[in-house]
Amino acid sequence: MDMETTAWTSLYNTITAQNDRRPFSLAGLRRIWAFTSTRRGRLFRYLGVSVIVAVLAVATPVLAGRVVDAIVSGEPYATVLGLSASIAVLAVLEAGLGLVSRWLSASLGEDLILALRTAVFDHVQRMPVAFFTRTRTGALVSRLNNDVLGAQRAFSDVLSGVVGNLVTLALTFVVMVGLSWQITLLALVLLPLFVVPARLMGARLARLRREAAAHNATMGTQMTERFSAPGATLVKLFGSPDRESDEFAVRARRVRDIGLRTAMVQTVFITSLTLVSSLALALVYGLGGFYALAGSLEPGAVVALALLLTRLYAPLTALAGARVEVMSALVSFERVFEVLDLEPLITYRDDARTVPDGPVSVEFDHVRFGYPAADKVSLASLEEVASLDTRAGVEVLHDVSFTAAPGQVVAVVGSSGAGKSTLASLLPRLYDVDSGAIRLSGVDVRDLSAATLRSTLGMVTQDGHLFHTTVRENLLLARPAAGEDDLWESLRRARLDDLIRTLPDGLDTVVGERGYRLSGGERQRLTIARLLLAGPRVVILDEATAHLDSTSEAAVQEALAEALAGRTAIVIAHRLSTIRAADQILVVEDGHIVERGTHTDLLAADGRYARLYRTQFDEAAVTGA
Repeated sequence: MDMETTAWTSLYNTITAQNDRRPFSLAGLRRIWAFTSTRRGRLFRYLGVSVIVAVLAVATPVLAGRVVDAIVSGEPYATVLGLSASIAVLAVLEAGLGLVSRWLSASLGEDLILALRTAVFDHVQRMPVAFFTRTRTGALVSRLNNDVLGAQRAFSDVLSGVVGNLVTLALTFVVMVGLSWQITLLALVLLPLFVVPARLMGARLARLRREAAAHNATMGTQMTERFSAPGATLVKLFGSPDRESDEFAVRARRVRDIGLRTAMVQTVFITSLTLVSSLALALVYGLGGFYALAGSLEPGAVVALALLLTRLYAPLTALAGARVEVMSALVSFERVFEVLDLEPLITYRDDARTVPDGPVSVEFDHVRFGYPAADKVSLASLEEVASLDTRAGVEVLHDVSFTAAPGQVVAVVGSSGAGKSTLASLLPRLYDVDSGAIRLSGVDVRDLSAATLRSTLGMVTQDGHLFHTTVRENLLLARPAAGEDDLWESLRRARLDDLIRTLPDGLDTVVGERGYRLSGGERQRLTIARLLLAGPRVVILDEATAHLDSTSEAAVQEALAEALAGRTAIVIAHRLSTIRAADQILVVEDGHIVERGTHTDLLAADGRYARLYRTQFDEAAVTGA
């Protein structure tokens, strides 16, 4: 490592020190050691190779000094040739071991990244929906990217760097003292000229980087929001493109100015330290030459000391920031473990039961539910708040009981916020009830496996969410083994096959982010096609036509008729005209079922349902819908 590289390393370490002062526990260190149980063989081989490379790095300058002494003293050419050959052999050996070290480092690091990423990804998938409604997606993704990479550095860079630098420093110091303790002392006296400026400049650069990071984060948020389909539409409808551009340009210019200042501060610092290293080298040659001319030091020793100087400064400077590097890497581990330690509220039994064959009944038995407190489902660091709200959620469903017989359609209506969607989300265990039970053909949903629930239940939500991939991949999410004919049959039954055939790439057409390349009705029919492909025995429709126009609603209603045929269904409805044929209608208000019966019975009772129906009928008459 040359002096300029040493200077850059020193600067990086001190900047990191300013940005990260988080503590790390011994318990976390023990957990990391346990995590390496299957990788310790490679780890020890890696450290061993690093030690050998460090030894070779010190041996080469010593041999170079011996070559000079041999030449000056007039020893036979064979001696010089032998020493030169030894240097060549050491160089080849060092290069070869460097490749081995790099392979072990990459293998260990990439294996660690794979293990951590898959562990976090699998764990996050088991978290309840409440976790995702509170967590910032960017913060969660950062755990899988930045923090996992930071944890990998603990093994691939930091650990071997610390071990290698310690060995190099110890050997170099011993050899230099053996050659000349006076010159070694001079080298140590000059060391503060490396470390102190790095501390001072590092603090200043850290402040500049934090400010630049804040502006970049704000620009990133602005771009993410404005470049999405809904955000771009909102700006075009209500915003001002010129104002948006001006705001963005102000931050971008500030980042540019900070970049210029940062570049100049870094350049001045690196130039200064490189100059100091050159002056130190000049002093070594000057003092060493004096001793050599006085006959108290061999000329080869002067050359060896000059070459060893970088072997002394580089590890000393690196080790000065080693604690920061180690703590930063270990804290990344801790942040990953923080996610892994968050226990999912929804767990599945090892001795799970199955739902009996045939049509399925649905029973809500005295169900009570309140959304969980934030500290039960989330992390403050993922929400980017100082602390989580520990208050328990207010109960939103109170003693709800009803039964949908096999093949029946039960509709749930009520005003916004009454608890309709909450009721629908409990059936597939997006949340668990606080008390009471929900049963499918007499089996509590908490006694079923996740696979059984997915194969038994199907749900269509009001937003009709689709992934940014092809029509085919969005459909195969429901049944990965489905064939081409199955896909087209599900599209036909959803009244969407003609449209898909007209698309340039057919089933391989990319639908865009959240399916925005399709209309609302088309998007909803594609989600219904996905439901039909899955073939569940119980269907949940949560406001599936709430945001559609009359034409789209008619097409979706035809597709829904296919989806409901022969299946037990729970239908959350906003438009009461769509559920008049339901076998049973439940009216929910403030988390209570206040009325139940058929459409005709409830109109005759002239209660809450009748008032809701008349209100919608009058609104439809006024608007001409």
